[in-house]
Amino acid sequence: MRHREGHRSHHSGWLRAAVLGANDGIISTASLMMGMVAAGASNSTILLSGVAGLVAGAMSMAAGEYVSVCSQADTEAADIARETHELATDEAGELHELQEIYVARGLTRELANEVAKQLTAHDALAAHARDELGITDMFAARPLQAALTSALTFSVGAVIPLLVVLLHPAQFLGFAIASCSLLALLLLGGLAAKVGGANVVIGAVRVGFWGAAAMAMTTAVGYLFGVVA
Repeated sequence: MRHREGHRSHHSGWLRAAVLGANDGIISTASLMMGMVAAGASNSTILLSGVAGLVAGAMSMAAGEYVSVCSQADTEAADIARETHELATDEAGELHELQEIYVARGLTRELANEVAKQLTAHDALAAHARDELGITDMFAARPLQAALTSALTFSVGAVIPLLVVLLHPAQFLGFAIASCSLLALLLLGGLAAKVGGANVVIGAVRVGFWGAAAMAMTTAVGYLFGVVA
């Protein structure tokens, strides 16, 4: 019978981008709208500011994530190119380097030598990329995927406070935006923690705290500097 294991680290790449995007979408859009509410803006102005924040934020997230992951991909490509050159010009030295890596990890020298020889014969570049550089297909940088995920999840998160403005009457609008956004943040933080195998309560409170702090600060800015025409 084949033994299958599901490791939580397999989710780390997409989970990081998804949680970051959704959190930012909720927090930044809700905070922006809370500032506008505190300044005494009309519902249409609040809604317009939220939509503008969604579009600008989604593009910013996509661009930032793309550039960041592209830099990682460029570094990985440079390391792979260097390793390819070293394998072509110093095969014996690279074999010895691989042997020493396995010895350092706890294998006997005899076993390390045998493992290094077999892996080199099978796919030398893959062995060095994985065991020397720490680059694998699972965790390799994927800029476009990261950018699209961040933009999409930001937009999904930003829609939540926008829906509150559309569906809730003007009275107590600030309270409605804050409470719904905080609830969404708590649920998202708890879900992310559960998927990642962490403490659900701590994960939820951690996200909720920073969301509440951001909304409180922008609300204060709106009260202090808002001007009603």
